[in-house]
Amino acid sequence: MPREIEARQIVIDGQLLQFAIRHGSGQQPPLLLFNGIGANWELAKLFLEALTSTTAIIFDMPGVGGSPRPLLPYRPSTLVRLAAGLVTELGYAEIDVAGVSWGGGIAQQFAHQYPKLCRRLVLAATAPGATMVPGSPSVLWKMVTPRRYTDKDYMKRIAADLYGGVFRNDPSLIDRHASAMHGARNLGYLYQLLAVAGWTSLPWLWSLPQPTLILMGSDDPLVHPINGDILARLIPSAELRMIDDGHLFFVTRPAETAELIEAFLADENRKVQPTSLLSRIASWIGGLAPTSEGGRHQT
Repeated sequence: MPREIEARQIVIDGQLLQFAIRHGSGQQPPLLLFNGIGANWELAKLFLEALTSTTAIIFDMPGVGGSPRPLLPYRPSTLVRLAAGLVTELGYAEIDVAGVSWGGGIAQQFAHQYPKLCRRLVLAATAPGATMVPGSPSVLWKMVTPRRYTDKDYMKRIAADLYGGVFRNDPSLIDRHASAMHGARNLGYLYQLLAVAGWTSLPWLWSLPQPTLILMGSDDPLVHPINGDILARLIPSAELRMIDDGHLFFVTRPAETAELIEAFLADENRKVQPTSLLSRIASWIGGLAPTSEGGRHQT
């Protein structure tokens, strides 16, 4: 049975990181999770607890939660070097990687930068960076500041419009999520915004060697679901699953999400079929509407 979540601190390349680990009973590599922008690790607690056998690792980004802000801004490449240093320090030679929303971009960078360390990839409610199909402008504007992390009343007022899904019918569900929020600081949040400014994975998505699971919410005001189809068409071995919820299905449907991910990670039949850049682009141009063909499914 999985153990309790253990929260600790560690210094990697001079940066103090607050991280949490939950050991599982399985023999597969651990899952390293990159959280959304401004989110402390505790916001993923329900998902971590829903995992049945997978060891999971998550850390607060510099300037968020228990990880102090560095002196200078950083890029995604810097963050994944810290992450690689963390898992190496913990004694792991191979991991699976997952990323949610903003963290999905960092997860893509990790898979690209450390292909031998990253066995499989899970991308949730995310996009290929600056080249994404944007969500509602009024919703995206609310993401410019970390106010929702510091003002719980404000979060409750905007939750339905910001995250969609079940919050539209029952905004009171945000209370549990809001109670776990703490530690997002203005400059730390700005650093996270700057990290992905102008960043895109489109030039190299076709070269990712990892089998990849892409999870998208069907009612996501922040990240249009079509971004999932773009990722699925350009990554050589990718499966797209649509979840009937909004942006925060990791929080609102932790058991269902954990079950999908663990089934994917345990499937030994997943193989990457080599394809050229031109064939991936042709597939993408061939149609951007979500489809259930070619290994892409909806739930």
